[in-house]
Amino acid sequence: MSVEAQLSGLYPHLAGPGVRVAEPTALHAGLLDAVRLKAADSLAVKQQFFALEAPRIVEAARLLAASFRSGGRLYTLGNGGSSCDAAHLAVEFQHPVTAGRPALPAVNLSQDMAMITAVANDIGFAHVYTRQVLAHVGERDCVVAISTSGNSENLLAGLAAAKRRGATTLGLAGGDGGRMAASADVDLCLVVATDSIHRVQETHVALYHILWDLTHTLLADDRAPDRASQGEMR
Repeated sequence: MSVEAQLSGLYPHLAGPGVRVAEPTALHAGLLDAVRLKAADSLAVKQQFFALEAPRIVEAARLLAASFRSGGRLYTLGNGGSSCDAAHLAVEFQHPVTAGRPALPAVNLSQDMAMITAVANDIGFAHVYTRQVLAHVGERDCVVAISTSGNSENLLAGLAAAKRRGATTLGLAGGDGGRMAASADVDLCLVVATDSIHRVQETHVALYHILWDLTHTLLADDRAPDRASQGEMR
């Protein structure tokens, strides 16, 4: 079977009259270029974001550290791919992979499918986090909501409920930050200014790993206040 026949079987919408199927060598070269371009774009978005937002990232870490220092917990929220990031962030704090760093209390509110489906079925998906926040979150806690658009209704409702409870609220968003960036219920929102969902998510992963590291450094400084001056910050 020819290459053209194989590709037309996989991608019939490309096999119509007048559509030219790329030769294998040209197709491979194009794919290699796509890898390089996407990797370069991902790096450029991260560099721009971290250069611009470094002071606010430090402030977010200070808010997280203050919550843990007071005996509070971290609660994370997200939908879809961002729910996976919410789970990842909670696991990082519960199960630190760096020796000498203590486990800290963190709960991913995206994980309880029985609760989420019960609330979604009974009163609507917009309330799935609100009910959990009202049941668990207190004034010493910190709630982090992750959204590529910043416009997820259930996250905004959950953040509003957390703020009513007196908790610290942080948002990780993309694009222009959406309603999350403009909300009075969010103490600090870090926005990755790109329309690419993939680049937003890739930057969020790097961001919450850095937040995890900075938070532990700040908490360690409670025990060794001269650590930074001795050049031991990681």
